[in-house]
Amino acid sequence: MPGSTASRARLFLHAVAWHAEPEASPFHPPPLPSPPAPRPYPAPRRAQHRSSARRVTTAGSVRIQWAFSRAGSDNAALSIMNRFQASRFRNTTATIAQRQDWLSELHVDAGLSSGRHIQASVCLLAFSSGASGALGVLPLSRWGPVNGGVPTLHCHSDIITDFGFSPFDDLLLGTCSTDHTVRLWRLPEGGVDNAASPPSLVLPSAQSSVELLRFHPAADGVLASASGDAITVWDVLEKAPLAVLADHSGQVQDFSWQQGGVLLTSTCKDKKLRVFDPRLQLTAVQAVKGHANDKDSRVLWLGNQNLIVSTGFSQVREREVKLWDVRKLTGSVCTETLNSSTGILLPLYDADSGLLFLAGKGDNVVYCMEVSESQPTLSQVCQCVTDAVTRGVALLPKRALDVMGCEVARLLQLTSTTIVPVRYTVPRKNTFQFHADLFVDTAGDVAAMLGSEWWTGQNRAVEKVSLDPKNRQEGRNASAILKAAQQPKCSTTPSAPHADNAKKPLAEKSTGGVTEKPETGGEDSSGKPAGKARSPGGAKRPAAYSIVGVTSKFRHMRGVVLHRDTHIGNLRNVSLTTPGECDGMAANHRFIAVPLATSGGQLAVLPLSQTGKLQDAAIPTVQNGTAIADFCWDPFSPCRLAVAGEDGRIRLWIVPEEGLSSTLTEPRVVLSGHTEKIYSIKFHPLAADVLASSSYDMSVRIWDLKSKRQLIQLEGHSEQIFSLAWSPDGQRLATVSKDGKVRIFNPRQSTKPMQEGPGPAGSRGARVVWALQGTRLLISGFDSGSVRQVSLHDAGALAAGPVSKVSADVSPSTLIPFYDPDCHLVFLTGKGDTRVFVYELSTEPPYFLECSGYSSSEPHKGMAFLRKTECDVRDVEFARALRLGNSTIEPLAFSVPRVKREYFQDDLFPDTLVWWEAALTADAWFAGTDGKLKKRSLCPDDMLPLSSVPREETTRKYAGGNSYAEEKSDQQKKEELLNAMVSKLSSRDDPLPQDEMEGVDDDEWDD
Repeated sequence: MPGSTASRARLFLHAVAWHAEPEASPFHPPPLPSPPAPRPYPAPRRAQHRSSARRVTTAGSVRIQWAFSRAGSDNAALSIMNRFQASRFRNTTATIAQRQDWLSELHVDAGLSSGRHIQASVCLLAFSSGASGALGVLPLSRWGPVNGGVPTLHCHSDIITDFGFSPFDDLLLGTCSTDHTVRLWRLPEGGVDNAASPPSLVLPSAQSSVELLRFHPAADGVLASASGDAITVWDVLEKAPLAVLADHSGQVQDFSWQQGGVLLTSTCKDKKLRVFDPRLQLTAVQAVKGHANDKDSRVLWLGNQNLIVSTGFSQVREREVKLWDVRKLTGSVCTETLNSSTGILLPLYDADSGLLFLAGKGDNVVYCMEVSESQPTLSQVCQCVTDAVTRGVALLPKRALDVMGCEVARLLQLTSTTIVPVRYTVPRKNTFQFHADLFVDTAGDVAAMLGSEWWTGQNRAVEKVSLDPKNRQEGRNASAILKAAQQPKCSTTPSAPHADNAKKPLAEKSTGGVTEKPETGGEDSSGKPAGKARSPGGAKRPAAYSIVGVTSKFRHMRGVVLHRDTHIGNLRNVSLTTPGECDGMAANHRFIAVPLATSGGQLAVLPLSQTGKLQDAAIPTVQNGTAIADFCWDPFSPCRLAVAGEDGRIRLWIVPEEGLSSTLTEPRVVLSGHTEKIYSIKFHPLAADVLASSSYDMSVRIWDLKSKRQLIQLEGHSEQIFSLAWSPDGQRLATVSKDGKVRIFNPRQSTKPMQEGPGPAGSRGARVVWALQGTRLLISGFDSGSVRQVSLHDAGALAAGPVSKVSADVSPSTLIPFYDPDCHLVFLTGKGDTRVFVYELSTEPPYFLECSGYSSSEPHKGMAFLRKTECDVRDVEFARALRLGNSTIEPLAFSVPRVKREYFQDDLFPDTLVWWEAALTADAWFAGTDGKLKKRSLCPDDMLPLSSVPREETTRKYAGGNSYAEEKSDQQKKEELLNAMVSKLSSRDDPLPQDEMEGVDDDEWDD
């Protein structure tokens, strides 16, 4: 081909772009003009990026990558949008409005405060103006030059540090200032005039400057403010503090509510990130070291997920973004370093799309990232280079977007003289219809509850509304808190928010003229509540480390690879092409079976006791004679291995007890009957010599291995049978099929299904297991968008559909479930995955209780779990598995951190089912007899169960609210510290608290 390499590359990329996306190609004629969708301002222009675009073709799809070079970075380019996971928002692009559609000719005073400087509701826009103590307020529909000046709202007598609109009233604005006050304003819908107007409500003055303000995201009448080293949660109705969170040893730099309003997270000048439950206790329930530099940091709770994002500076003053998982808050799960700029990164998050926006003060670049919760990561989507540096930034509410124009987010950038709209859109060909996949139902403007309900322990989510213009409801919601707060009160309010854990009027109720007060921790001599009880009205609250409602005792579980001496290494020619219905490996307490990538369907059978590096010479194998479809060990005969072949036959092999010394070529039994390829085989859980198999001939056959005959054939399937499973009592058998149906059979009564219901929507594969004593079916599969999904079905009402669903991630391999009937835990992982998802199942909502799970450094080819007797219960190990890697087999130990490990943790180790001993013979089961497995205690003879140990009385771990009422002098603090040091040194025999700490105390697990 003539021309330079660069010329040939450009021609190739143009060709790829033309074939993949004709409408985006410069060689393709432009489409016919279509009527534009209504917008609040004319069509914007695209942002001017400082580099070119390149198109890369991978696996038949086109991925667009933009390479941006930052100004002043010595020509260093940042490659973004390197995405390996399918996402609806991967092609999100940023466009800047045309200059005539900016709000220009403004005079902005960002000042020295660390606030947000610009906020917007659905109808109003507020920003820091040039006048001290005043805000500029404009209707959101007004754009263009501001010729006559900006109408201002004179709020405070000093600098306004922060402000924000109520999520339940588009006209209710809250402000705070260095004049020590928090004020609420009810604004007219058309904006304000320059005339002075009194505030609708003023909260009592703080002892120092109020720097931050946040409305509660679910309860009307609750907001929080930060002043100095404390965060105060206010009851607006009573104008009184509900809680004062003073567990900070420095200036509070930022804080954020969880979307449900249960928890609150904060960052502080002492470099720590904390998580609070304001209704439970005054001190932080979790704390971890955040960013290494004490320069200003920001924190944001990512919707209702278990993730928190923080922005700050590293030890060498580089700007960084950290992602935290509150379920294991020992360190960040993801850290991204950006550059060495000195501007504070302001994070904004859209919970509906999972998009995270980062804008640095003093910068002209806005970063857009996507957050993944399934495997916490930050993936860059795009960058937008603006014309002026940023003074502040705000994210417009979802209800104000142009959804018909596929606008998924809109940012308002505040500069020194302008407000610039930046639109984020997802390209779609059809702009005349509502794209429901881009715009899920979003949180509405009606509060889920009042502040009194929230404070008494209730947790409710804000009702969601549709963004479809056809389904939107007209009208604007108005908060009732101002009207109620302006009514005369009988009680007096404290003059300072540090007055102790303050008042409990919200939980009081009047009966027959007698006021009943909730139970608290008693009163001190002054008549003030002692603050010991943090649940007004006697409402029972979960444990301190409860993250979202009901939690699992195994939520802090950890998976650890055992010592290298227990590994089996140098395993060669492991097969990577086993069918999707096969687990990839099989193991019992004696042997491990692994398929090899050699002709003849060979299986390597390795004794579990012979660990170490295998010899380079060829190892003895089981030669099946045909390609292997599935294989499993007989639970009641550990030396018998069943192998299903693609020739429609099942072969039974007997492995010597000491292991293979030579290659096996002749099976002990061959079962013939299926006319097509076999998919899966399963032994009966109670009866010996009973085996079930499914095949491409759409039948399920049940075999009597003793007589070597097929006795039952089940019909009723019209498509491929993905998986089958026996019920725990051995009476029923469940299947899930490619036709999207799940079926339950009673094989001894009928060959037709007794129940049938909807299964996974996707047709790529599925698995089924029985759970919760046979009352539920757990099915893993795919949804219609190829997202891996796990659903729980009522085994007595399959036609009703799943009772609950959990989405995992996007991956081509089916999640293989391993269910522990003792603990009701399910482990989920796929071949080629690096992560193991773990859930505890429950018969009551929320059904799936998520646990920490496990992640490996490299993908695994298969996994098998051993029986409970292989676990080390002294180390609180409740499960043990074998993980098959590229050339090694590694044992994994799953345990729970506990303090009193000298006792047997009987709450984690109920009597286990002895599923490796048969309860019936094959003749008895086929004759209609039912059996029951025995149970065995796992408690060693020399250990005492924890439940029989007398409980120690728990001591108070935090100071009462009245401890913050009086400020101690420096001299008093020095004397107390000196006395504490002398007292500690005088008793050297006493161990330090950290010397005795080994894990989480058992009190934290009683949920």
